[in-house]
Amino acid sequence: MGLGRLTPVGGRARRSEGADFPYALALLGAGAMFMEILDATIVVTALPAIADDLGVAPLAASVVVTSYLITLAVLIPLSGWVADRFGVRRVFLTAGLVFTIASAGCAFAPDLTTLVVMRVIQAAGGAMMVPVGRLGVLRTVQRAQLVRAIAYLTWPALIAPVVAPVIGGLIVTHAHWRVIFAINIPIGIVGLAAAVAWCRPAPSSVGRRRLDVAGVVWTTSAVAAAMFAAQEVAADDPRWPVVIGGAIAAAVLGVIAVRRLLSAPEPLLDLGVLRVPSFASVVGYGTVYRMAISAVPFLLPLMFQLQFGWSAVAAGTMVTALFAGNVVIKPLTTGLMRRWGIRTVLVVDLLASVMAFGALAMLGPNTAGVVIAVVLVISGALRSIGFSAYNTLAFADVDAAELGDANALHAAVQELGSAFGVALGAVAVSLFASITVLPAEAYSATYLVLGVVMATCVLGALRLPRTAGAQAVGPG
Repeated sequence: MGLGRLTPVGGRARRSEGADFPYALALLGAGAMFMEILDATIVVTALPAIADDLGVAPLAASVVVTSYLITLAVLIPLSGWVADRFGVRRVFLTAGLVFTIASAGCAFAPDLTTLVVMRVIQAAGGAMMVPVGRLGVLRTVQRAQLVRAIAYLTWPALIAPVVAPVIGGLIVTHAHWRVIFAINIPIGIVGLAAAVAWCRPAPSSVGRRRLDVAGVVWTTSAVAAAMFAAQEVAADDPRWPVVIGGAIAAAVLGVIAVRRLLSAPEPLLDLGVLRVPSFASVVGYGTVYRMAISAVPFLLPLMFQLQFGWSAVAAGTMVTALFAGNVVIKPLTTGLMRRWGIRTVLVVDLLASVMAFGALAMLGPNTAGVVIAVVLVISGALRSIGFSAYNTLAFADVDAAELGDANALHAAVQELGSAFGVALGAVAVSLFASITVLPAEAYSATYLVLGVVMATCVLGALRLPRTAGAQAVGPG
């Protein structure tokens, strides 16, 4: 799956470690990721306001988040083929335009159905923007530069969640939730102008391959059925026959999709990359990790507002502590992996994360604000270390010829993990709220469940060889 590179107009990239580092492409990819994550994170803080304005239950409004994430997961596998077929620059510009226009549609949505439709269109643009830029960088850098490349792409993604909760809280309190989507318009315009002015497509020598239409149909159908069942479970009054039918359909379609991908001469995704043990571990245990971690930013604003009685601004400000921990620890993550190795870092980080979920479960309306902030900062730091380790390990042992399929599959399962994590959080809170005396206990019980989910990742990390990903992180 060959992708042309975006190169800066009128100059050459700086040289790093004996090879050109694609700064222009990394900047555009990081900028697209910033806009996408900023949008997704702000929306979580505004869910209660959106639900109240549109006349739906707060948990029912979670479809605004999950529909976005699942659409990303469904369409990301197509991103490599689309970029190869139409060119990276053209795809990036078109996707950015779609994302920006859909953001305007979200801002003017009259009801929940329209808002969800616009969010799906937004995600369609995001599914093409982010993976294309990341794959271009991964194909360009040397293996020893992998940690640096991922760190370069991750920094802006960590900044967006830091500012998003506060911005979201301020907008909801002093303006209107629709402004949240409107701010994407000027950001999108600036990004498109930068891509037009600064970058041009570089020629690609990799041939095009035909689109695996059957693979697209079966894979998309399986994922859609799974998410339909998950959404029904999260509903106020689930229709259990529909849930069971959706789950069965997802399983059957998933088997058909896998068989198609294994047998097709030019599959949508070459699952042979799963033979790489480290990559397979990231796809499996890393996705479970993503589920547990992604549920936390979804649950915290709801808990602070609905159970603690805080304002949207107070909730958003406190959630910022979680993402501040992400940013503070980030400069140390590469050194930790080089000094101790990815396996050791993962084992320690995951064990600490299990304990962090226990700490989250102990929070209550009477807990001192400084204690809550400390717990969230520590949780955020652990989150940053885990993400960096898993993202580096994902591509450390993958051959260049399989990088395109690995990137698409990794990105898709990450989004699936996020979507199912939000669904799991919503379902668990609803379930525990129906069987507990105190509503706040529902959130505590949910954090304990997530801690158990996280514990399964520890087992996966222990199975990794001690030298896993060593060639990507370099000597200690």
